[in-house]
Amino acid sequence: MAAEREEEGGGTGTLGKAMAVLETVALADRPMRFTDVLAVSGQPRGTLHRQLTHLVQEGLLELRPDLAYVPGLRLLKLASASWARNEFRAVAAPFLEALHRQTGETVHLGVLRGREIIYLDKVESRQAVRMNSQIGNASPAYCTGVGKAALSALDPQALDTVLSGLEFHRFTPQTITDRASLLAELAQIRSSGIAFDREEHEPGIRCVAAPLVDAGRSLVAGVSVTGPAYRVGQEQLDAWAPRVRHAARAIMEELSARLGPQR
Repeated sequence: MAAEREEEGGGTGTLGKAMAVLETVALADRPMRFTDVLAVSGQPRGTLHRQLTHLVQEGLLELRPDLAYVPGLRLLKLASASWARNEFRAVAAPFLEALHRQTGETVHLGVLRGREIIYLDKVESRQAVRMNSQIGNASPAYCTGVGKAALSALDPQALDTVLSGLEFHRFTPQTITDRASLLAELAQIRSSGIAFDREEHEPGIRCVAAPLVDAGRSLVAGVSVTGPAYRVGQEQLDAWAPRVRHAARAIMEELSARLGPQR
């Protein structure tokens, strides 16, 4: 009974064990069921159940309908805040500025976290009418240009994990609403190195994007140019595509040069 009270007391030991559980799920290469976590945690079943419940309640983990645990939105937002201050954003900044000068429209840098793209940086359009987006916000990856670009860089197993149980929501008449259509478009993106958002997430907003991925796929992200549909047609998106691809390639080359091949 004393040991049980100590587990529930919220002391340093309890926090450390809860953090270990959080790290186990967050770093896993697939969603983990309770029995999976139990097998590697070394904790009593009742204690582990309470810890997982608390982590879900705090938004640090999410319990999916198939009873598997994945990183929660709160954890992803905390991670995005950390990413926003790291070397990646600093390396990308001058290339985002250059892309902005070349196009005059809004440029985004986003990183894939689970099924969402989280915006790490943004260079605002010089135009009076511009996209309403904020650094740190998350958008569904399957219906945004930068999100689809990032999804296209995942290996088949990782992509299957991300899409497993995904519920497609129709934001506009152009939104992709089924897995087969998304997979077909991701195949095209892999071939061309370019993704488009043709008013799929927000009416009147179009963008062209390219993936950012390192050799080990520990970083999967994207860069995009976005503008309102009334002044950004498909011809304009096609014209920007080589510039976006070049910016993505230059960012990753610079990041690799700074951090070395071990990244």
